[in-house]
Amino acid sequence: MTPAPLVIAGRRVQPGERARVDIPLPSLYTQTPVLMPVHVLQGRRPGPRLFVTASIHGDEINGVEIIRRLLLQKSLQRLSGTLLAVPVVNVYGYVRQSRYLPDRRDLNRSFPGSDKGSLAARLAATLIGEVVEGSTHGIDLHTGALHRENLPQIRVTLDADVRMPALANAFGTPVILDAEVRPGSLRAAAIERAIPLLLYEGGEALRFDEFAVRAGLRGILGVMCHLGMIRDHASRKTHEPKPVVARSCLWIRADRSGVLLSLTPLGACVKKGDTLGIITDPFRHADASVLAPTSGIVIGRTNLPLVTEGEGIYHIARYGMLEATVERLEQYRDSLDPDDEESEEIL
Repeated sequence: MTPAPLVIAGRRVQPGERARVDIPLPSLYTQTPVLMPVHVLQGRRPGPRLFVTASIHGDEINGVEIIRRLLLQKSLQRLSGTLLAVPVVNVYGYVRQSRYLPDRRDLNRSFPGSDKGSLAARLAATLIGEVVEGSTHGIDLHTGALHRENLPQIRVTLDADVRMPALANAFGTPVILDAEVRPGSLRAAAIERAIPLLLYEGGEALRFDEFAVRAGLRGILGVMCHLGMIRDHASRKTHEPKPVVARSCLWIRADRSGVLLSLTPLGACVKKGDTLGIITDPFRHADASVLAPTSGIVIGRTNLPLVTEGEGIYHIARYGMLEATVERLEQYRDSLDPDDEESEEIL
């Protein structure tokens, strides 16, 4: 059975066709046109419609590179279903290297939006109407905020949809957080439409992180394999242990202002009471240790040494099977080694 043509922004894309569709957005005040490019890949065979979005926050650029590499994959030549890839959703923030829109609104708190609302609301409504509506699944790519770095991880609300656990496992990151949905987020809008969406976090704003890029690409390919959109790829090892879901997570906040000397890398396994870093005072001798209040794995941290009291400096995920998760993380790092020939073939 041949799938029907897909119409997006007035452009008809036929089965077996690959096209870039430029969706018009509100122009700049100089009357310069603004476009949101969407790569549309229509398979010759029926299947799911998956959308992949990046740079909803304009300074989160790892996802842009992930999608670029995704579109180069030879496996897409035999695609079943439809892939909608949006490398840059927040074009306005992207060109300004800013998380926000020009009016300082956060696009990921503005969904589902309105075509008569603010610029953020109008952009959100455009993405929902042209890309999200009619899709069967979604993957939204993010990084940590400015000066904050995240270990590759998937965030889902597992009980929001019976399909969520299998999709999260198919993505394959060793860290899965069963996280609450933020009101106004794309994930919330997708859940309201019964579209299972995975939120991927990895790396830092305005920085390319090769490990996070490889992890994101591999995860998308894993989900597409799980959905039957492409054939299984060589880098997916069937003997790898399944990811472990974090029971909870917490941010460790600075109890004083000063200069942080970090002693703990991302992915480190820490025990309750371990020293994670030291907050020094350049104006007097008053150093203070930052102690882990719980055991877990460091999944996020600040990279800016200058900290203010109350600022989040380490993000720790707590696991019931901590040792197994650490082993899984080490195996995962090895499988994404850029010197590994099998990994390089796909990634």
